[in-house]
Amino acid sequence: MKCETKYWGQLDYTEDSVIDFPAGIPGFEQEQRFILVEQQALDPLVFLQSLATPALCFLALHARVVCPDYRFRMSDEDLEVLGLPGARQPPIGPELACLTLIHLDEQDITANLLAPIVIHIPARRGTQAILAGTDYSHQHRIDLVEAPVCS
Repeated sequence: MKCETKYWGQLDYTEDSVIDFPAGIPGFEQEQRFILVEQQALDPLVFLQSLATPALCFLALHARVVCPDYRFRMSDEDLEVLGLPGARQPPIGPELACLTLIHLDEQDITANLLAPIVIHIPARRGTQAILAGTDYSHQHRIDLVEAPVCS
């Protein structure tokens, strides 16, 4: 299958690589099907590309790249959207990916640790989980380390 994108032209994808967001993403509720675009040259960046809207692509990082000890507790509703039983909180790992959306402006780069994108990998279902009772911020500042100059 083919996906039109603003940034990469046409991308090939398979139906089993599609992530369904049954409730969409807050502010983009009509957008329910995405693919993850990961390119080795841009690692660790991850792009969440809409299949319906070529210009809609969210920039993200895995949450533990931003905050190595990142932990969260999802609501029963979010667990249900992902198709997970509400009796246990699944850890980030092989079954559960946790991405933080990145915001760039002229002064700062920030990550939204308060509302991560959580993907149940086996079910290919995702949600933006709004965390309650946490000290995480929706504007967690990312400081870039200056790379050494090679000559």
